[in-house]
Amino acid sequence: MTTPEKDAFYTAAHREWQDRFDAQPLADRVVDSIVRTEIDDFYGAFIGSRDFFFLATVDAEGRPTVSYKGGAPGVVAILDPTTIAFPHFDGNGMFLSVGNAADTGRIGLLFIDLETPNRIRLQADVQRVTDDASLLARWPGAKLVTVATVETVFHNCGRYIHQHQRVEASKYVPDADGAQPTPAWKRIDAVQDVLTDEDRSATERAGGAITFEDYVGKLMTGTS
Repeated sequence: MTTPEKDAFYTAAHREWQDRFDAQPLADRVVDSIVRTEIDDFYGAFIGSRDFFFLATVDAEGRPTVSYKGGAPGVVAILDPTTIAFPHFDGNGMFLSVGNAADTGRIGLLFIDLETPNRIRLQADVQRVTDDASLLARWPGAKLVTVATVETVFHNCGRYIHQHQRVEASKYVPDADGAQPTPAWKRIDAVQDVLTDEDRSATERAGGAITFEDYVGKLMTGTS
């Protein structure tokens, strides 16, 4: 198991702040102790047990965004110790994460266990975003899959994570056949003219269009 070179892991700005607080020796020890360039059995077991993660991306203009990504346990697959893959399910049509990955190829993933609590951070370089059938088959209902090479992975202190208790999994996670309910926002009357024919048909099957106020009501009561 290899660790990254500390001067490659940290930038000049990182070093400046470390020096201001006399933290460089500690920062270097942290890299030596926990930061790895491959996913070992410990990291793999934790990542493989997660059913959600946060994905950070940045576009060609340097604008960052963070997205919540949910699915069934194993939503991120470990293809080998240095390669991961994860699905992109039906979304809002913006394709921010996919577009940013195509722009810069740099991504960050945060995996959190809110019940223990615990967390792992992973940085990676995108190899490709693909609709390869063999990869899509891992996640029924997925539209695309991102494959990325691990740059670094490390365990993070969980002391500031507020402890939560799981209630239930999202009903929108695609089932074994890739099916999922029609989301309430796709039923909003103001978007019907820009939906696909398939989505407009799904709106009718779900009971027809609703107003934006109806949607907000569902959102605020957790029924969207």
